[in-house]
Amino acid sequence: MSPHSLASPPAVPDSSAPTDTVIADTTSPALVHRPRRLRRTQGLRRMVQETVLTAADLIYPLFVMEGEGQKVEVPSMAGCFRYSLDLLLEEAQSAWELGIGAIALFPLIPDAQKDNAGTESYNPDGLIPRTVRALKQALPQLLVITDVALDPYSSEGHDGIVREGQILNDETVAVLVKQALAQAEAGADVVAPSDMMDGRVGAIRQALDAEGWINVGILAYSAKYASAYYGPFRDALESAPKFGDKKTYQMDAANAREALKEIDLDIAEGADIIMVKPALAYLDIICRIKQHTNVPVAAYNVSGEYAMIKAAAQQGWIDEQAVMLETLTSIKRAGADVILTYFAKEAARLLQAG
Repeated sequence: MSPHSLASPPAVPDSSAPTDTVIADTTSPALVHRPRRLRRTQGLRRMVQETVLTAADLIYPLFVMEGEGQKVEVPSMAGCFRYSLDLLLEEAQSAWELGIGAIALFPLIPDAQKDNAGTESYNPDGLIPRTVRALKQALPQLLVITDVALDPYSSEGHDGIVREGQILNDETVAVLVKQALAQAEAGADVVAPSDMMDGRVGAIRQALDAEGWINVGILAYSAKYASAYYGPFRDALESAPKFGDKKTYQMDAANAREALKEIDLDIAEGADIIMVKPALAYLDIICRIKQHTNVPVAAYNVSGEYAMIKAAAQQGWIDEQAVMLETLTSIKRAGADVILTYFAKEAARLLQAG
């Protein structure tokens, strides 16, 4: 008898025995690259994260109104309010404590102070100059950005002076210069012409420098589109056009190359920061501009974008916090260096909590 015939039969693996080893499928070709390796844990995902959103990226738009002790919710912007100056100071303080370093001011002007020439816009004792002075006294390190445009002050609801149904360019620019100077004299850190009149950045820069305000910056709304996303903002300021639309001065939503032309002109005229508005439907424009220029790029996460998320969340259709942070991250990923957003405080609070 062969000695081999007495050997024990090969052991059969016990299928019930626990194992922590994954058996590779040797019939499949080996995978050299497995992108999922770097998604396996939160620590790995955080280590290789390409875009990091912080409170320092955010600018908080605030609506200011006359009066005292007034806090009025904007009906089409849930959780967003118009504040009288005393309560706006408190709101700005709370934003500052969350790490938000800049606010952008927008005024609700009484109808009695509106006219076709927007003369209230350059009143040195007007609502915005008074608000700027109060903010700089209470929070001197907070950056205050002021809107330069006539629509909140216009009886016609347009960004320029109206004559026979036409928006006058050069006559409007002359008023915008006066408005920017009044804001600079009040203490604004940055003036932000949002009107889309030709040549206004150069005129404002020249006037600021001539008056000694060489350190006041210009954030130009360079690629501002004639968008349907602005509706809730116009409700907040009661500044909707009384006739027609704004397509003769704001950009056509179909155009991309034109945005590059607009930003090149504004930079040549002295803009320190350029902006794309709106943001979410124009991520491609943000990306193209970021690749085209080396100046900081701002993007405005506008009222309609805000309102859509709020409305869907109220219906229980989306996770508001997750969608908010995903939206803001997408804007930064596209190339925005700073983001104006009504979500600023909510986002900063979440980011602070980790």
